Amino acid sequence: MLDTTRENSLLIVEDDDALQTRLARAMEKRGFDVRVASGLSEAMVEADARLPKYAIVDLRLQDGSGLSFVETLEKRDPKIRAIILTGYGNIPTAVASARLGAIDYIAKPATADEILDALIRPRDEYPPAPSHPISPVEAHKEHIEHVFLEMDKNVSRTARSLGLHRRTLQRLLKRYRIV
Repeated sequence: MLDTTRENSLLIVEDDDALQTRLARAMEKRGFDVRVASGLSEAMVEADARLPKYAIVDLRLQDGSGLSFVETLEKRDPKIRAIILTGYGNIPTAVASARLGAIDYIAKPATADEILDALIRPRDEYPPAPSHPISPVEAHKEHIEHVFLEMDKNVSRTARSLGLHRRTLQRLLKRYRIV
């Protein structure tokens, strides 16, 4: 649990409304004073109104890159603890996020506890190696489920978005017990 005697303002910048809501609730339960933004421009307005001590920033936002927001936070106050949360992780963006001031780079899906650990971990301490890395099958399942929910559980739209035949998607949804 976060020490509530210290400043605990947290800005979550995430354009996936469902994830944003779940993450905000989870972090509020862990003692943070949470504000949210759905995009880069909204995040800049929030940061202008009140600079947070902590930030969770999605890498790919509809109106820009989360990296530019992390860079802005770093310029305003190098003590801000910002992490990049992404479903599109790769080495070049991980390196760029560290250079721009992010204290961690976390691949989605991540638990609230993993995110909390990254936010409050001392700067000179390294994150532990994953004890149970996600399997390719589980990553595939979670990706399909995420897109399916984004498409309001519409099988045809989800299949088009994933580049799958509708019947193939239906079989996968059944196999993964998503429907």
